[in-house]
Amino acid sequence: MNIIWMLLPAIAWGVLPLLVSQLGGRPINQIFGTAIGTLIASIVVQLVLRPAIDVTAFVMAAVAGAFWIVGQLGQYTGYANVGVSKTMPISTGLQLVGTALVGVFLFGEWHTTAAKLIGALGVVLLVIGVILTSIQEKQDAGSENQTRTIIMLVLTTIGFIVFNAIPKALSASGIAIFLPESMGMAVAVFVYMIARGQIKIVRERASWLNVLGGLVFSIASLTYIVSVSQNGVNTAFVVSQLSVVISTLGGMLFLHERKSRCELVLTLGGLVLIVIGAIVTTLI
Repeated sequence: MNIIWMLLPAIAWGVLPLLVSQLGGRPINQIFGTAIGTLIASIVVQLVLRPAIDVTAFVMAAVAGAFWIVGQLGQYTGYANVGVSKTMPISTGLQLVGTALVGVFLFGEWHTTAAKLIGALGVVLLVIGVILTSIQEKQDAGSENQTRTIIMLVLTTIGFIVFNAIPKALSASGIAIFLPESMGMAVAVFVYMIARGQIKIVRERASWLNVLGGLVFSIASLTYIVSVSQNGVNTAFVVSQLSVVISTLGGMLFLHERKSRCELVLTLGGLVLIVIGAIVTTLI
């Protein structure tokens, strides 16, 4: 059963990009639906399990959820601009690098010199993996769009890094912070919609179809929490990162995202390095 709990987050997070791409709509429809779906799931969990949380942890978790919207909106925009199979390895690799560095400089992880050297090697592998997956063989009109998208992913990944870092500073359980995180997500989405003058998307069918994406994200988050309790943080985290393999290969197989032979080899090599880098930076 422990193996199932380990694999479920990777499967759900891996399927999420494929699902929202198939459900359609613009990134703003997708992020709205995901946030609302997550909020609905978190309310049900809160009513059933009733986990306790103090005010400070509630506010910090809500802030983390708001930052998650920044990162996820960047991903959804990336899917639309360059595809899932290009966006996911770049975004995941950047998240792993950022989260590892925050762990070192903010939380004092990698205590020994040996750990720092091994961790640095892991970060280098992650960076090389990201570079390999981002290489485009033919420079054409789409190359400029890809460059802009990569820069956008670098900037918006900060949202994911903050989202991953804040829970480390909280004593509350993962279940307890699920509701405030989802509330922060919902508030951030509505602020974004108002700022963009797009509040009308609440009437669009695509926005509500993407609620299913939020439910899938919730399954991933909740099963990850269970996996952490059953298998430990390091093991649960590393296995969950296999989601990038599922989404990247799924983008090519099911969404028919085309790559040249050279790009395919580089992408597969980059994925291997990203997974190895995740293992190295997490298990030291």
